[in-house]
Amino acid sequence: MSLTVRKSGILLHPTSLPGRYGIGDLGTEAFAFVDWLSEAGQSLWQVLPLTPTSIGDSPYFSPSAFAGNPLLISPEKLASMGLINIDEVDSPPAERGDRVDYGTVSPFKARLLTQVAERFERRASEQHKTAFETFRQDEGAWLSDYALFMAIKEENGGRPWTEWPTDLAGRDPAALAAARDRLKSDIQRHELVQFLFFTQWKELKRHANERRIALIGDAPIFVAHDSADVWAHPELWRLDDEGCPEVVAGVPPDYFSTTGQLWGNPHYDWAKMAETGYAWWVARLRSLLRLVDWIRLDHFRGFAAFWEIPAGEPTAVNGRWVAGPGAALFEALNRELGQLPIIAEDLGVITPDVVALRDGFGLPGMKILQFAFDTSEENNYFPHLFPTNCVVYPGTHDNDTSLGWFKKAKAADRALMLEYIGKESTTEPHWELIRLGHASVAGMAIVAMQDLLGLDSEARMNTPGTLGGNWAWRCREDDLTGELAGRLRRMTKLYDRLK
Repeated sequence: MSLTVRKSGILLHPTSLPGRYGIGDLGTEAFAFVDWLSEAGQSLWQVLPLTPTSIGDSPYFSPSAFAGNPLLISPEKLASMGLINIDEVDSPPAERGDRVDYGTVSPFKARLLTQVAERFERRASEQHKTAFETFRQDEGAWLSDYALFMAIKEENGGRPWTEWPTDLAGRDPAALAAARDRLKSDIQRHELVQFLFFTQWKELKRHANERRIALIGDAPIFVAHDSADVWAHPELWRLDDEGCPEVVAGVPPDYFSTTGQLWGNPHYDWAKMAETGYAWWVARLRSLLRLVDWIRLDHFRGFAAFWEIPAGEPTAVNGRWVAGPGAALFEALNRELGQLPIIAEDLGVITPDVVALRDGFGLPGMKILQFAFDTSEENNYFPHLFPTNCVVYPGTHDNDTSLGWFKKAKAADRALMLEYIGKESTTEPHWELIRLGHASVAGMAIVAMQDLLGLDSEARMNTPGTLGGNWAWRCREDDLTGELAGRLRRMTKLYDRLK
């Protein structure tokens, strides 16, 4: 879907919102942020994947491609449903208000949601009970397997599904039936948690859309091996007889890492996917489009060709490029879902086949302004080279903050940027990049909140190729000021992006 109207917005994952419960959630502060976006004249709110997290707290490594993240459920909203008394909920201890301490927050939310599940039958209204049953029926295609997967995983001490008893790992019908009976209350708890997440998120989405703000979600191309998706549909992935990956995903050495990035996700069996008409992908995007208005499709180049690494390799260096599903997948998606509002994350090694696939379906790509001033190589990230059908960022969640980048950049790179903007020096390199993006012909201009606030590298959201210390940054309550909204609104109006 091509971009025809100039728009702008903010990239901020809900976990980064302020609030008293140790992590941003879908409560008061999320609604206040939407109102702040409206005040600032913005029409887009981009988030990272909304799915549950696992290893390293990464939203790109989840036990489900369909489920919502329980950590985002708002205690305040639970109280408004009558499921808890808010004065009974103590805030989890936190050393710093601008960081998420997942080691504290995760067990806090788990205890709270277990309590809610135990009380639901007694305290929920008939309306909420009916809505829950409707949700279970409507989402049963993925919810049933997900809830069972999570319950069995808990029963087995959190171990990967390949380490469960053989009959459960292999989905023996009798073993699954016994597990459903044995773990009935745990299964229902996981189903209820998903109902609560979806209920709260859809209320927030309605609030945003009523203020003419569209939500941009994120769909990682790959899923985790230890996920309900792979366990429930092993035939759709390239696994050996024991259920372990034969080959895994990653990217070769690039801008971010000299040894590449070894993600470890199993690769799809695209031939099997094609035999089903890509039904799993159709279901996945259909589900996500009920939660967001646009989808950023992560690692888009992997649909043209993907980097295949033999399982067991210590790095991503010893891999090879293998042809992906190409146009066949997107033709199937368009047939089933109509013309899709997809943003193609086309960063990295981009070859003519990737460009052809992107442009053949009219999908906007991404432009990163920090990349424009890398004097060590040729690039097409200068604003004067942009097509209209693209989305421009100073930097994304995978980049350093723009202030941190400028401080660390080579002298030649800083000089090139200053020459490009026609200045001898700058005290606000982040705002210079914001201005370049807004002034460009790009259909969408999106700014990470850290750049809007002018924060240094300590506020970086993620460093690719590292495990631990990522995904933790949070806004402070006094960051979202009227003064900042006014400054952004004036720039948005100046460059004809006002909603």
